[in-house]
Amino acid sequence: MIPGGPADEHRSIAGTFGDRVRGVAADSWDVPTPVADWRARDVVRHLVEWFPAFLADGSDIDLPPGPDVGTDPVAAWQHHAAAVQAVLDDPANAELTFAHPRLPPMPLPRAISEFYTGDVFMHTWDLARATGQDDTLDTERCEAMVQGMEPLDEMLRQSGQYGARVPVADDAPWQDRLIGFIGRDPAWTP
Repeated sequence: MIPGGPADEHRSIAGTFGDRVRGVAADSWDVPTPVADWRARDVVRHLVEWFPAFLADGSDIDLPPGPDVGTDPVAAWQHHAAAVQAVLDDPANAELTFAHPRLPPMPLPRAISEFYTGDVFMHTWDLARATGQDDTLDTERCEAMVQGMEPLDEMLRQSGQYGARVPVADDAPWQDRLIGFIGRDPAWTP
């Protein structure tokens, strides 16, 4: 895990995702991904588009709109990641309560970490795998995420946020277990 709390965690994970975004060849933004019916740019679109509404629904924070993912996915990601980082780096937000109508109240930085930064982490694999980049994820984080999500398996499947679990060997690496848990085939290739 990344020391330093949610701000440092986001800086690191969003930075790695940003490296993968910048690593996509200009003619590869429409290649298929491990997520059914998604192209590479859709991975970026997903992260840039779902989080602002989620954040606004649980706080008074409105992220500024940025460049269009369809036109410039790199600029869209950089703008979005910087805006989220600014929220996390602002000391005034450290003690804010995130009060989303579908979740129990929690500190804002924790909500960002659990719901958003974790999503960025998992989608790093999708984008990297689709575009032929290094798709290695942090083993300790993979293990922690699998162990944290296992007890919530039924609820997570019913939410529609994850596909059907892809079976992997009991002794598979933690990354493969995480990828299988969220409904991806760890052996997927373009």
